[in-house]
Amino acid sequence: MSRPKGQGLTPVVVVEAAIACLEAEGESALGVNRVARALGIKPPSIYKHIDGNAALRRCVALELWQRFLRECHQHHSLSDSQAIIRAIAYTMRHFAQKHPALYTVMTRTQLSLSDSDFAPIAQEILSFYNKALAPYEFEEAELIDAIRMIHAGLLGFIEAEKAGLFTLSRSLDLSFERMLNALIEALQSKAFKP
Repeated sequence: MSRPKGQGLTPVVVVEAAIACLEAEGESALGVNRVARALGIKPPSIYKHIDGNAALRRCVALELWQRFLRECHQHHSLSDSQAIIRAIAYTMRHFAQKHPALYTVMTRTQLSLSDSDFAPIAQEILSFYNKALAPYEFEEAELIDAIRMIHAGLLGFIEAEKAGLFTLSRSLDLSFERMLNALIEALQSKAFKP
């Protein structure tokens, strides 16, 4: 997968090549040397644009979060709280099923709110949750707990599914739906409030 003729090397080209390597070969392919081979260039050429493997992983994770958000935005017209939570949940699960290596890099790369490139992404994610949870009128601490509970439930289920840990003969789709129902019921419950 070399660069198209006439296209200069840019961070975007490097990140797209890295994502293609990830999709084709899995997480082990996410490295400057592998991406350079895919682009038909020497590794030092990449270092002019992206400063090593950690920076490459960060750039890829940022792009993947952007792609995930674009998928979430397809549901931006939803106004019902439960529908928004379900849309986020199914979008995340579908992304993980369709792009397992990309999902792993996206969710396991630690990004900080102090990172000026990640902060707007985090704000967008929070805006989805804020819209979904607005009807519950949570105080700030309760809102944080609710977001963490939803996020942990989704990530836990998806990771267990990806790892093949669900071995009992019951539909994973039905179990996922039941988990979502339980999360939504917990949010609606007065017991959620301290």
